[in-house]
Amino acid sequence: MVEIKTPEQIAKMREAGLIVAEALKAASEAAVPGVTTGELDAVAKKVIEGHGAKSNFLGYHGFTGVICASVNEEVVHGIPGDRVLNDGDIISIDCGAIVDGWHGDAAVTVFVGGGHAPELHALSATTEGSMWAGIAQVKKGNRLSDISRGIETFIRRQPLPPRGKYGIVEDYGGHGIGSAMHMDPHLLNYVDRRRGRGMKLVPGFCIAIEPMITLGTPKTHVLEDEWTVVSNDGTWSSHWEHSVAVTEEGPFVLTAFDGGKAKLAELGVTVAPDPLG
Repeated sequence: MVEIKTPEQIAKMREAGLIVAEALKAASEAAVPGVTTGELDAVAKKVIEGHGAKSNFLGYHGFTGVICASVNEEVVHGIPGDRVLNDGDIISIDCGAIVDGWHGDAAVTVFVGGGHAPELHALSATTEGSMWAGIAQVKKGNRLSDISRGIETFIRRQPLPPRGKYGIVEDYGGHGIGSAMHMDPHLLNYVDRRRGRGMKLVPGFCIAIEPMITLGTPKTHVLEDEWTVVSNDGTWSSHWEHSVAVTEEGPFVLTAFDGGKAKLAELGVTVAPDPLG
């Protein structure tokens, strides 16, 4: 069943989304050479608890952090701990929060230190750009597959990386979000015609859009910790995510400080009014 929210419920999700945005900003700024992923987790935890919110990651099926900290070839679900970040690493930080039972979820890719190869900058820019291309398709009357097509089309139109092709991760994707962090429907980051066009987007529907791309294979496996997902060929990856609401007036990005206004304006899309006024 797909959950449709009232304006009041979407406003609560906006509150949660702004807290997520603040936590990601603080953790990203703290991601410097010499810091541990556990220390980044503590930074995000302080922000979330400081707003009186709860983490939706901590304790989720036994997960032990408030962020997922995925470094280099780690795609998603990296467990924060004593791993020290080095100059030249990249890290995807995924974070969520709950306000009065309503969820927010977002992720960013961060460059640690400097001296990163051009293909890494291109990888992150392509992943983020594909996310915004998908968000631009979040409009009343479109179908779920329009989001998938927007993401995949953007990726396929970018200059090829050294290995010849970006790997769009197949086993993980976006998801509905609202009174739970992970809800129906599942959102592919590519078009699978066997699944049809998917549900029609209607006002009150909210979805987390999160492309994950590697510099090589789309295939992944889970490490012995039963959480951390890595690329099969060891190529590095990027992960970006926002939670988005469908409204009568257009999309609104619940986990972006400006609601997605600046980025979507570049794509000719006007965002809906802020649910918080």
